[in-house]
Amino acid sequence: MASNKPNKMAFLSMTAPASYVAGLGRGASGFTTRSDIGPAREGPSAEVIAEAQAKRGEEAEVDPEQFQDPDNEYGLFAGTTYEQDDEEADKIYDTVDEAMDSRRRARREAQEQEELMKHRAERPKIQQQFADLKRGLSAVTDEEWENIPEVGNLTRKKRRREERSYVVPDSVIVGDRGKGEYENALDPRQQEGVGFATPADSGALTNFVEIGQARDKILSLKLDQISGTSTTSGISTSVDPKGYLTSLDSVIIKSDAEIGDIKRARMLFDSLVKSNPKHAPGWIAAACLEEHAGRMVAARKIIKQGCEQCPKSEDVWLEAARLHNNEDAKVVLANAVQHVGQSVKIWLAAADLEHDVKAKKRVLRKALEHIPNSVRLWKETVNLESSATDARILLSRAVEVIPLSVELWLALARLESPERAKAVLNKARKAIPTSHEIWIAAGRLLEQEASLPSKTPDQRAKELEVVDKTIEAGVRELRRHQVLLTRDQWLKEAERCESEGSPRTCEAIVKATVAMEVEEEDRLDTWVGDAESAEAKGMVATARAVLAYALKVYPDRRSLWRKAAELEKAHGSRESLDAILERAVVHCPQAEVLWLMAAKEKWLAGDVPAARGVLERAFVLNPESEQIWLAAVKLEAENGESDVARELLIRARTVAGTERIWMKSAVFERQQGHYDTALQTISEALKQFPKFAKLYMMQGQIHQSHPTRPSIPAARLSYAAGLKACPKEPTLWILASKLEEADGRSIKARALLEKARLVNPGSDVLWAESVGVEERSGAGAAQAKAMLARGLQECPVSGLLWSMAIWAEPRASRKTKGVDALRKTKDAPLVVCAVARVLWADRVVTRARDWFGRAVATEPGLGDVWGWWLRFEREQGGEGEREVVRKGCEGAEPHWGVVWQRVAKDDRNVGKSTREILEMVADALE
Repeated sequence: MASNKPNKMAFLSMTAPASYVAGLGRGASGFTTRSDIGPAREGPSAEVIAEAQAKRGEEAEVDPEQFQDPDNEYGLFAGTTYEQDDEEADKIYDTVDEAMDSRRRARREAQEQEELMKHRAERPKIQQQFADLKRGLSAVTDEEWENIPEVGNLTRKKRRREERSYVVPDSVIVGDRGKGEYENALDPRQQEGVGFATPADSGALTNFVEIGQARDKILSLKLDQISGTSTTSGISTSVDPKGYLTSLDSVIIKSDAEIGDIKRARMLFDSLVKSNPKHAPGWIAAACLEEHAGRMVAARKIIKQGCEQCPKSEDVWLEAARLHNNEDAKVVLANAVQHVGQSVKIWLAAADLEHDVKAKKRVLRKALEHIPNSVRLWKETVNLESSATDARILLSRAVEVIPLSVELWLALARLESPERAKAVLNKARKAIPTSHEIWIAAGRLLEQEASLPSKTPDQRAKELEVVDKTIEAGVRELRRHQVLLTRDQWLKEAERCESEGSPRTCEAIVKATVAMEVEEEDRLDTWVGDAESAEAKGMVATARAVLAYALKVYPDRRSLWRKAAELEKAHGSRESLDAILERAVVHCPQAEVLWLMAAKEKWLAGDVPAARGVLERAFVLNPESEQIWLAAVKLEAENGESDVARELLIRARTVAGTERIWMKSAVFERQQGHYDTALQTISEALKQFPKFAKLYMMQGQIHQSHPTRPSIPAARLSYAAGLKACPKEPTLWILASKLEEADGRSIKARALLEKARLVNPGSDVLWAESVGVEERSGAGAAQAKAMLARGLQECPVSGLLWSMAIWAEPRASRKTKGVDALRKTKDAPLVVCAVARVLWADRVVTRARDWFGRAVATEPGLGDVWGWWLRFEREQGGEGEREVVRKGCEGAEPHWGVVWQRVAKDDRNVGKSTREILEMVADALE
């Protein structure tokens, strides 16, 4: 049957149109590919396309934008030029457009606003929709806010399921309540049928759950009775409250994180012991983890497996013993010695488990059978012996078995008598020729024998010389056997001998080894450093031995003799100090300091004739020594021999004739009350020493304070002559200013100090005196403070001026000023003292005492600080604290300070002790 449908594929047999280009409609013409060989054919040109469109009756497309750009015209006006007329026309059209736009602008804007409002009314923002609700939140109460439910998760993301909790049914609660109860009587139903006889045909079923609960209850009751934590009386149970609370305290509550860590660690250790079962630390760590988790049974089980897998590891056996109780631990260690019988730790642990001494001895002796060469086992065995004879027998056997143990030889020597100890040490020396401890022990033994009371001094001296020879031989033998201990190691051994009570052995070691490894040019400094280091550690005998050896090598060094004398003065006896000084003046006869120290020590000991004898010997060897002459004069004057002292001064002026001797002569005459003689002596001295400022000071002071005819004009002339001859002496300027101030001429005093500051720039004492003049003249605190500020500008690191500045401040700002002063002056003693006084004023007693201690430690020779400290202790401390200050001041022997010098040099205080001067200074301080 023929189909009437048209054939859609008939065009394929037709002839193509004249302008047909294959693929042009879908844009597939005019390209090449890599598979093409040669150039691709070109696509149709624009003319061909236009001709084809014309044949089909299609119109060419027109670009709508081609007439819109006046600067790039094409089409109708493509070939024209843009002239001035065109520009004017464009301006006119723009003006017309603007005018038309202005006429419609208001209407257009109103229309746009209306459309916007309409759009917003139809589609409002979320913020506008909830604006009224947000305003209503102001009336919501706290309770209503808390009752608002939490928002749910409306996203489609997969959420973590929350854990749910369910209410426990009442049946479970009732059953749990009855779980811990038990009955001691039968109900009537049970008593029917004669007691427990229950008829078989009653229909009741046996409840095995209740039977199991009853069994568990009885078992727990028996356990409680055995443990002693509870006692039963009838049906009631009484619990020990203290034991119960203690058990509650021992419960360790672990957090979820800790439990998680324990689980992860358990998995790791389980993997470790399974992958490497012969690794002992893994078993130990796994057992410790279970112990930490509170699972002792599991821990013991794991460590038991570890012992089976690693039977040769002593650590596993020791850990197993630790995890068990005492009796079980004994069994564990008994098994351990079957596998590791050579382990000292296991035998010692087994001995520690025994509480009876005999049992301990038995275990240790059994251990020695297995390990006879263990020094530690022998020592533990000997320590358990209460009898010296038994210990000696054991040690004799020990040194036979272990002949190279120095400890055992020395222990045996200590238990033997002196004679047998020598034999023991000789054997030890032959067995161990490289041990220095044996030689030192031999020296200490000889020293101990020499120190017996029955020995005469000659015998003691000879035997002590043997100590030196023994140590020297020991050092030589050790060097022969290539045992080279360093010099520092030998010095440490010497210090150890001193600390253990063997000073002569210490000295022998120093003599034999202190010169080792030291270059000849560095010897003196090295030995002095060694002595100072030993003294700082408190090892006086070591320091003394080092200095003695240094003096033997350098007998003519004054500094060494002085250091040795200071060491004996600080730590030795008076006899040892006298012996050192006697030797010192023999080896250094020209050392004036040593002669003076020797004479002073004799004088302080109360032996004035011996002190005179020392000074006479010093005169012979040092006839022109100024210090020796003055020391002799002071000795005679202090002991009331004024005539002898005057004769000595006359001889000294003839023999030595120094300016200081002339000055001391005048001072002596003034102290004796012979003012005219003193003035005559000063006049003669000024002829020889016209540039010596102290002579002018004394002359002016005598004229000013003459008891019968004081003369201020004469004093003024003396000071004027002194200022002309010695203009660089600040003290002379200050005395001249004080004279004018005493005469009521403050302006003249001010002028003198002004001139003094110009001549001596940077002198803080002149600025301090200027501040004092302003304060005393009544010019006011402002003027004095301004003068102080000028002084601090010129002397920014002066402790004297900063201490005055601290007290010039109001009380509230004194601490701040003190901090600045300490930073600027680098802890000057006067500033530290001022800070201590500020703390004293604020009643901070402990800190004030500490700061006074810091001040005197910084500069012990400053007498004013000692005076302030004593004054502080008078008010805040007790007699003990005051005595500490007095003794410290006597030891420091202060010699300078404004108030201290004024009090000490007063003629009325001649011959007074340092303690008395200190009391007077404390009274005079303001």
